[in-house]
Amino acid sequence: MTPHRTRHRRPARSGIAAFALSALAQAAAAQTAPVETIVISGSGAEQRAFDTPYAVDVVDAQELRSAGPMVNLSEALQRVPGLVVNMRNNYAQDLQISSRGFGARASFGVRGMRLYSDGIPAAGPDGQGQVSHFDIAGASRIEVLRGPFSALYGNGSGGVISLVTRAPQERRFEFDADAGSAGLRQLRVGVEAPLSGGFNLRASLSGFQVDGFRPQSSARRTLGNLRLGYDGAADHVVVVLNAIDQPADDPLGLTRAQFDADPDQTTGVALPQDAPGQPNRYNTRKNTTQSQAGVQWRHDFDDAGALQRSAVAVYGGRRSVTQWQSIPVSTQNASADQPGGVIDFDRRYAGVDARLFFSWEHARLVTGASLDRQQEDRRGNENFIGSAADQLLGVTGALRRDEDNLARSRDVYAQGEIDLPANLSLSAGLRHGTLKVASNDHFLSNGDDSGALDYSYTNPVAALRWQATNDWNLYLSSGRGYESPTLNEMAYRPDGQSGFNTGLRAQRSHQWELGSKWRDRALGVALDVALFRADTEDEIGVQTNTGGRSTYQNVGRTSRHGAEIDLRWQITPHWRTQVTASVLDATYRDGFFTCAGAGCAAANVLVPAGNRIAGTLPRSGFAELVWSPGATEFGIEAHGQGRQPVNDLNSDFAGGYGLLALRASWRVPLGGGRLELLGRVDNVADRRVAGSVIVNEGNQRFFEPNAGRNFLLSARFSQAF
Repeated sequence: MTPHRTRHRRPARSGIAAFALSALAQAAAAQTAPVETIVISGSGAEQRAFDTPYAVDVVDAQELRSAGPMVNLSEALQRVPGLVVNMRNNYAQDLQISSRGFGARASFGVRGMRLYSDGIPAAGPDGQGQVSHFDIAGASRIEVLRGPFSALYGNGSGGVISLVTRAPQERRFEFDADAGSAGLRQLRVGVEAPLSGGFNLRASLSGFQVDGFRPQSSARRTLGNLRLGYDGAADHVVVVLNAIDQPADDPLGLTRAQFDADPDQTTGVALPQDAPGQPNRYNTRKNTTQSQAGVQWRHDFDDAGALQRSAVAVYGGRRSVTQWQSIPVSTQNASADQPGGVIDFDRRYAGVDARLFFSWEHARLVTGASLDRQQEDRRGNENFIGSAADQLLGVTGALRRDEDNLARSRDVYAQGEIDLPANLSLSAGLRHGTLKVASNDHFLSNGDDSGALDYSYTNPVAALRWQATNDWNLYLSSGRGYESPTLNEMAYRPDGQSGFNTGLRAQRSHQWELGSKWRDRALGVALDVALFRADTEDEIGVQTNTGGRSTYQNVGRTSRHGAEIDLRWQITPHWRTQVTASVLDATYRDGFFTCAGAGCAAANVLVPAGNRIAGTLPRSGFAELVWSPGATEFGIEAHGQGRQPVNDLNSDFAGGYGLLALRASWRVPLGGGRLELLGRVDNVADRRVAGSVIVNEGNQRFFEPNAGRNFLLSARFSQAF
C-alpha cells in the first residue's frame, strides 16, 4: 500500500482502492456538520468512506494522541467496531488482535490479519505478524478494513490494519514527555521540514520505560523512524527507515485461583532466582530488535491513454528475538524431542509490490503483483545450566533445536469498478497466490524435522453499491478468504514422528456483508451499520501439547456472524459523541477432540459442536462524549465487553466488564511555539478485570489482568523554525 497526502477535493463518485479508507474528520468549532475526509491509500484512488462498499474506519492523529502515550494500538483502536485489540500489560508478548473473530486463536503474535506500516507489510508470508515497531506518535492515521474485501490482501481472512505516517507540512521541532502510573515514562524528540527541490524530511526518536504493576513486567523500548519524501511533477517517492530495540520481562498469565486471589501477583516460575539452586524460577523475558527500510515510488502518466499511474514498493528488514520461557527442567530432560526453554531466531524478510492504475469514463481498474519472502535461523536452547545446588535457571544453555525456515509467497491481483445505471456501481476483484514453506533441520540427534509444503489460493470478491439518496448508501459484498498455517503451527507432527505436519490444511472462509451508510449534514450525524456472516472450513486449532511442542489440526467448520454499528454526532459546535457496538456469534459447527492441558500427547477431550471459539467476544462497545470549547477539551470514555471463553472447551471465561476513563487536554501558546498538555485517568472505578486471555494455555494460566486505576500526564512542545 502506498501512502500519500490527505487532501480535500470534490469526492470522486467511485474508486478502486484495494482498500480506500476514510472517516469523519473532527468538526471545526464553527460548524455543526462533519466534514468527510478524502484519503488516498492502497491503490491511490480517492474515495470517501461513505462511498466504499465495505466496512472501513480511520482513527486520526488527534484520536491517537488523546488515547494515551501512543505506545500500543490497544489505546485507540478499541473505538473501531468489530475489532478486538486488548491491552495485555505485557510487553514481552505482541498484542492480541482479531477482527470479527478471525485471529482470536493466536496466543502469541498476530494471525489472521494483514498489517502494514507505511506500505511495508508487518505480517510475514505465512500470515503471522507483529506491531511492536509501529510509530503511533508519527502517524497521520490508522486505517482499518474489515470484511470480504480484506481477502484481496492475500493470506489472512480477518481484516487489514494500516498505519500511515504523516508527511511534513512545515519546518517544526517537537519534544514530548510522558509520565504515568506503574513507573511509565517516555521521552520523544522529532523534527520535520519541507526541503528545497521538492524533498521533505521527518525524523523521530523515542525512549519508553515502564516498571509494570505486576512483578516481572518491566519493559524498555527505543524506537527510531526516518521518512524522506520527494514530490515532483510526475514522480512521488517516499523512503522509510525504522529500528526498534525492546527488552521486556514476561509476567506470564495467572490461573483462575491466582487471578481471583490477587490479580497484581506474578506466578513464581516467571521470577528470577534469588540464589543458584532455587527451583522453578526461570526469569521469563524477551529481547526484540528490528530494523527495516522501504521505498515507494509513484509515477503519474499524462499521455498514456487509460493508464493513469504506476506504483512500486520495495522493502527489506531483519528481526531478532530471544525469549526465555518457563518450561521446567524436568520436561526438557524427559524427552530428546523437547526443543528447549529458550527461543532464539534471526529473521530476514523482503518483498516488492508493483501495480498499474487504469481509468475510463465509467470504469476503473488496478492490477498488480507482489513477492514476499522471509528466511529465519531458528534455534532452541535449554534454559538452565548445571544441576542441584549449582543450577542456574533463566539462562541460555545447551542447544536443542537448530533449523533454517523459509516462507515465500507470489501473488497477482486485479480489482475494478464500473458505474451502472440507477445509481448503482459494481466492484469485483480477484487475487491468486502461492505460498511455499520449508524447513531444513540441522539438529539431527532427535530426528530430522525437515520438510516443505506448498499452498495456493484464489480469492474472488464482489460488491454492489446503491446510492439511494445523496446521503444514504446501501451495499452488499461477498468474498472468499484464506488463511494458511504459520511456520510454527506446521513445525511438528501430532503423531510424534519427525517432519512437517503435512496433513495440516489452510482454512478457507466464505464471507458476506450487508451495509448501510447514512449522513445527515444538517444534524451532523454519520451512521454506519454492517451485518456480516463468515463460514469457515478446515478451521485450524490445537491438537496436542506435550514436551514443549504444540501441534495443530483442522477442526472442521465454524461460523461467525454478527452486526456492527458506528454512530458519530456533532451535537453542537462544542459537543460531539461517538458510539460503537459489535455483536458476534462465533461457534464451532463440528465437534472435535483436543488436549485439555500440558503434557497431553493425544487429543482426548471432546469439544462439542456449538462451543464458542476461544478468545472471541460476543459483545463489545465504546462510547465517548467530548466537550471542546476552543483550545481546551474534556472527554469521558466508556469501554465494555462480554464474557470471553479462555479455551475451546469453554471450561472457563474471563468475565465481562465496563470501564470508564476521563481525559482533559489543553493547547496553549508558549514563547514562539505551542504546548499541548494531556491528562488521563483510566479505569476510574478501579475495577480488577482480565484485560486479555491467553487462549488454550496448556498450564491453565489463561488470565492477563488489567491495571487498576491509572494515570497519565503528557506534554508536547512544538516550535516552528
